[in-house]
Amino acid sequence: DSDLSMRTLSTPSPALIFPPNSLGFQNGRGSSTSSSSVTGETVAMVHSPPPTRLTHPLIRLASKHQKEQANIDRLPDHSMIQIFSFLPTNQLCRCARVCRRWYNLAWDPRLWRTIRLTGETINVDRALKVLTRRLCQDTPNVCLMLETVIVSGCRRLTDRGLYTIAQCCPELRRLEVSGCYNISNEAVFDVVSLCPNLEHLDVSGCSKVTCISLTREASIKLSPLHGKQISIRYLDMTDCFVLEDEGLHTIAAHCTQLTHLYLRRCVRITDEGLRYLMIYCTSIKELSVSDCRFVSDFGMREIAKLESRLRYLSIAHCGRITDVGIRYIAKYCSKLRYLNARGCEGITDHGVEYLAKNCTKLKSLDIGKCPLVSDTGLEFLALNCFNLKRLSLKSCESITGQGLQIVAANCFDLQMLNVQDCEVSVDALRFVKRHCKRCIIEHTNPAFF
Repeated sequence: DSDLSMRTLSTPSPALIFPPNSLGFQNGRGSSTSSSSVTGETVAMVHSPPPTRLTHPLIRLASKHQKEQANIDRLPDHSMIQIFSFLPTNQLCRCARVCRRWYNLAWDPRLWRTIRLTGETINVDRALKVLTRRLCQDTPNVCLMLETVIVSGCRRLTDRGLYTIAQCCPELRRLEVSGCYNISNEAVFDVVSLCPNLEHLDVSGCSKVTCISLTREASIKLSPLHGKQISIRYLDMTDCFVLEDEGLHTIAAHCTQLTHLYLRRCVRITDEGLRYLMIYCTSIKELSVSDCRFVSDFGMREIAKLESRLRYLSIAHCGRITDVGIRYIAKYCSKLRYLNARGCEGITDHGVEYLAKNCTKLKSLDIGKCPLVSDTGLEFLALNCFNLKRLSLKSCESITGQGLQIVAANCFDLQMLNVQDCEVSVDALRFVKRHCKRCIIEHTNPAFF
């Protein structure tokens, strides 16, 4: 077992990151190869630091012309560290095996505030165990410098890997495990309980995660003054299909400092879950409930309680939302900057009118696939929302070139316009391009270039 050979000075192999069929590296005298093909999987091997100099006589003769110092070795340490700061985790492990000086520089604590691992075949649990052990050598069992761990798309990540992070990284502030569908609630609870500074959590695509809460032990230890609060501000639970209203209730009660919450395709969420959310999380600035088909106008009434704090809202493909819900948002959320209402077929020109007259600082609007929105609604937008930069009208059957010309004549800062599958003439598109010179037009008209 390679973990048993861990020494005070040791370097995790690039095999932590790359599969065994990748090009292997040879260590200096008396070391092993960086990867193993016996088990057919990526494993973590540990190596001693590179030797100070090569001692074989033939190598000395062959390298006689290399006695002059290489250009890169003339750089001072601070410059080398700056260069290394742009390298991902796997490349830092490679650099640490070049020479003793690079070894010392590559393990400078300033370079290890972030661990980033990607790939479906990586043995992530093993990699995290070896890396954190190496980073803990100066402060046994505690890695004080690590603040960010990104292991998105690593399907072999399990609860064991998250337990390693929770136990060793109390200063963790950001964790992204999107697409890692093998992790469960228990491991996530451990992380949020043992990492009190965690502010950014991305568990999108983790279908087994149904809640965010403290462990029972952590809840018991907390004093009444501290409460049972988690400091998370950014939470992405996109594609957490099993999340229900009760789970959202628990999340809201524990994560009261939330400012960014994304619940895309959490198909079991209803208006009742949003009611719980608004009771506890009154500081939300960005909220997405796209493709939550049970969210209706009553849910919009709850979201409207955020009032001027709400800046970003996505309700795409929420078919139960109509002009009534849009009117709630328009009336109370006057500082809204972004609204995605694509596929909300119940929205008409009246809803767009309420929105345009009350949310005059709107910068991005998507009302694609809203067949009841016509040139009349675009006219209200053009006469009230002069700061509009992005507008999507994809598949809006009632839109014509006349409505586009009104928008272009008033919204000079328009930077993106989507009119795909709309009956719009070439002349209208040219008019938009002439008045909004920085605008990128997405269209399906082969006559317009």
